[in-house]
Amino acid sequence: MTVAALIAALGRLVAAEGLIYAAFPVQVRQALAALLALPPGRLRVVGLGVAAIGAGLVAAAGFMA
Repeated sequence: MTVAALIAALGRLVAAEGLIYAAFPVQVRQALAALLALPPGRLRVVGLGVAAIGAGLVAAAGFMA
């Protein structure tokens, strides 16, 4: 992976996140409120799970290339 590909991937991620905030502001606020209500241990488990899914997707994309 080149630096340019990494920057492009990060740009896509930021653009997608911005579109979600623009299209669904009420639902984003509700989701963030639900996250704030989680105890720290549960939030940590959710974060690790999402990170593992992301790492798996990156690894799968690497195998496909």
